[in-house]
Amino acid sequence: MFGRRDRAGSAHLGESGSRVESAMRRPSVWDSALAYLHGRGHEIPDAVRSRDVSSPYVPSEAVEVAVAAAYRSDGEARLLLERLVDVDEGLQEWRYRHVKMVERTIGARLGTGGSSGRDYLASTLFQPVFPELWTARSRF
Repeated sequence: MFGRRDRAGSAHLGESGSRVESAMRRPSVWDSALAYLHGRGHEIPDAVRSRDVSSPYVPSEAVEVAVAAAYRSDGEARLLLERLVDVDEGLQEWRYRHVKMVERTIGARLGTGGSSGRDYLASTLFQPVFPELWTARSRF
């Protein structure tokens, strides 16, 4: 839903994996936010808007510029973008708490789905869900 497109991550889910696969073929929350910005007159490149939404999203400097412009000139869009920053920050905080819970429970043993457990989870800590919302801040 937020945009992660990693089919290997759904392989161990059995029957639920087909629902995850289906969701990965639909536009993500970020794709929808970019369509919203475009609809409000912000310059989101055609290549980004028409991309294959089932493939991983690749951050774009042009999107970063458009996000920074939306923050500066569009109060309504700024409110939406800040809520998405709140969601992103909350997910990153949840990831940290999850790493600590796993570490406390199973230590460094292998995790579910064949992951490396704590080490894999720790590697995800500073990976934002909506990267341009963070990188655009250097343009304010």
